[in-house]
Amino acid sequence: MKSKLFIVGVLVNLLIGVTGIAFAQQESVSSFPAGTVAGLNFEKTTHDFGTFNEVDGRVETVFVFQNTSKENLVVSRVQASCGCTTPDWSKEPIAPGKKGFVKVSYNPAGRPGNFNKSATVSTNLGSQVLYIKGQVVPVAKPAK
Repeated sequence: MKSKLFIVGVLVNLLIGVTGIAFAQQESVSSFPAGTVAGLNFEKTTHDFGTFNEVDGRVETVFVFQNTSKENLVVSRVQASCGCTTPDWSKEPIAPGKKGFVKVSYNPAGRPGNFNKSATVSTNLGSQVLYIKGQVVPVAKPAK
């Protein structure tokens, strides 16, 4: 009987410990709405390409940000929402008060119509989601 109570006690403590660790890990991952990451100030978080022709090919925009924290800012990765969107970014640490960039390009080939895409910027200060949107005019099909 004592051994069963001991085992139950150990399992309860283990469950409480694992739950606490899981919640602590969730809180350490910070993803914030546009423009709210402390120390990371983007000039804009959304870019509208408007209407453009599919035959014109790739379009791109640059999102400029400033490090307003008191420590170096490091962009560890930028994850695009799909393969048609390609990111590039400042690879070197950004000193306090200095600016960096995230460039996002969109390939409209074979993708006529409206689009809304995102790129998630992961830094040592938190994560920020950037958005691009627009409308692609399809290639005119030859008359038969």
